[in-house]
Amino acid sequence: MNDRLIRRIAIIGGGSAGWMAAAALVNALQRSCHIELIESEEIGTVGVGEATLPPIKGFNRMLGIDENAFLAATQGTFKLGIDFHHWSRLGQRYFHPFGEIGVPFDSVPFHQYWLRERARGDATPLQDYAFAWAAARRGRFERPSSDPRYVQSSFDYAYHFDATLYARYLRGYAEQRGVVRTEGKVVDVTLRSDDGFIESVTLAGGTRVEADLFIDCSGFRGVLIEGALQTGYEAWTHWLPCDRAVAVASEHAEDPVPYTRATAREAGWQWRIPLQHRMGNGMVYCSRYISDDAAAGQLLANLEGKPLGAPRQLRFVTGRRRLFWNRNCVALGLAAGFMEPIESTSIHLVQSSLARLLALFPERDFDPLAAREFNRLTSAEYERIRDFLILHYHATRRDDAPLWRETGSMAIPDTLQYKIDQFRCSGRTVAKSLELFQNPNWLAVLVGQEIEPQRYDPLVDMRSWIDATQYLADLRQVIDQAARAMPTHAEYLRRHCAAAKPVAA
Repeated sequence: MNDRLIRRIAIIGGGSAGWMAAAALVNALQRSCHIELIESEEIGTVGVGEATLPPIKGFNRMLGIDENAFLAATQGTFKLGIDFHHWSRLGQRYFHPFGEIGVPFDSVPFHQYWLRERARGDATPLQDYAFAWAAARRGRFERPSSDPRYVQSSFDYAYHFDATLYARYLRGYAEQRGVVRTEGKVVDVTLRSDDGFIESVTLAGGTRVEADLFIDCSGFRGVLIEGALQTGYEAWTHWLPCDRAVAVASEHAEDPVPYTRATAREAGWQWRIPLQHRMGNGMVYCSRYISDDAAAGQLLANLEGKPLGAPRQLRFVTGRRRLFWNRNCVALGLAAGFMEPIESTSIHLVQSSLARLLALFPERDFDPLAAREFNRLTSAEYERIRDFLILHYHATRRDDAPLWRETGSMAIPDTLQYKIDQFRCSGRTVAKSLELFQNPNWLAVLVGQEIEPQRYDPLVDMRSWIDATQYLADLRQVIDQAARAMPTHAEYLRRHCAAAKPVAA
């Protein structure tokens, strides 16, 4: 019988993307396929992505990873959402919580009753009905209840971790299960003459590595997907104009809080990500409106603790490859595209692409329908995430700086305009079922960015027998009491997943 199965996979590049791919593939394929990861210590990795989204828990569970051990190994903390400062206007603040906002008590969406109460003069912020915010604002955490009768079941969480340590952790996982790591830098790629598929890569020193399937995790360079296959890139800088970042770690000024902070500045925004051993900080900015030196200076001036090194500069172009799967090459991570980190989507895009690859796993003849479906689904995911990110920039009232005047007045994709129009009309949220960011996510940001609905759902007034005013008041009280009863985030970390103190350099 003709064996058409994939027998050799080569992953080009390490970092989070490469070792996530290695771990997921070896877990799914066991030892039925030789998996080799090629990375160069000379090149290194970006390694600044430290915040994640709730679906990463599913990725780790699929691998059988113990959550407490993983967090201890990666200096990890918990993340209940993102705390936004100055995005809609200077002095304004809102929280994008993970999980539900409110607790459903009727067929009409919860937030529609909140809209009516607000129209009647109740100034309670919507986020006060999100349990994730109630815990986050108090610096508290424990895992959600599995009992849906309790309000503590209504929130979700993700992680902050050291991306370099995460890659190291997954490397140990993958190598224990048979993945072979090869040190080396790819200096040449050989394509088959008949169909243009990748036949092999050649490393500095002359070693030649052949494979049936190649996974490009080589970062912005895209050594295979772009350098060899010339796939093309679709830039989105006209919607997401920030093109550079500067990052630096700092000492803790306080116990780590269970959320990310994103503070809008004149020419971009600053992140603050608490780990157990340090604070991760960075500035994402538009080089047309601020110089590299000025951005680094602004970042250093706004640290809450002593910097632990010199700032590192990064350059990028927001957008995506025109094809993510081209011939026998699949691009992951930064090789596939770059979505700026405002909503911590980078690691998730690796995870979701791996799930699609396994669902559409090819044979050696590479049926083009599999690649076509992979590209269709991945393109749709990138575009839906793109729209969610654009919302943060476009829905602003700021006119104090050129960047915000530009983004506030720019033309936006029709797909995003439709969602804004639906919400502005009567508070409707219309996310599709397969979108990463669902209705509660859109609701949090639409309200947080101060897009005002003209009216609320008319069914709210027609259901006159429902005492929503009392229900909302009772819910606030229950949420407040439950959040206050939780342990502090720092206490929970110490009790369940404390990391070893890092060895001084």
